[in-house]
Amino acid sequence: MLRKYSILLGIIISLVLLLIATRYYPGGSQYDKNSIGYDWKNNYLSNLFAQKAVNGSDNASRLWAIPGMLFLSASIALFFIEFSKRISPKSAANVIRYFGAGAMLFAFLAVTPYHDTVVTIASTLALVSMFYITVFVFKSGLHLFKIFCVVCLLAFYGCMYIYYTGKYVEFLPVMQKISLAINVAWILSLQYFTTITDFQPGKSVAIKADDMSTNR
Repeated sequence: MLRKYSILLGIIISLVLLLIATRYYPGGSQYDKNSIGYDWKNNYLSNLFAQKAVNGSDNASRLWAIPGMLFLSASIALFFIEFSKRISPKSAANVIRYFGAGAMLFAFLAVTPYHDTVVTIASTLALVSMFYITVFVFKSGLHLFKIFCVVCLLAFYGCMYIYYTGKYVEFLPVMQKISLAINVAWILSLQYFTTITDFQPGKSVAIKADDMSTNR
């Protein structure tokens, strides 16, 4: 039972730790360097990891935020590993497994001073793995998940566009949190509401054939 729900449990622990971290953030944001506390509209998640808060105070939130990021990264890495087992072509399964797990390794390193560099690497690896998953979802009969995959990728791309172009940067802190929420929901849905049979080659064709024979 614990193994079955380890991804869900890890994500819940991570989000609780990150939420607690926001309560200990001294203050300062991209909008107001002298603000008090964590501003959900103007502070980034990365603000929780820095040794100093934007307002220059010692950042007590990192004691909670770093373990939270560790649990989140490990849980999502485990998802990519477990989900890859549902994909028959070995080459595609390896891309999902290793690119996804690698992305989460670099995502955790975002808590270090090398944030900008590792975010680029993590985002690239994660998008490759997510794209492969999307391809196999589109080959399946999981129609609602097809829409979910598109929404998830669009949210991710939206964040990356703002991050790298600097346009509409005032919306990035909110977009970052929306994208995280969508990605977490996407991961948990794929993990707990799909099975290996959903991604077997020819499954959808077989279902249609059975339906036709039944109608006759």
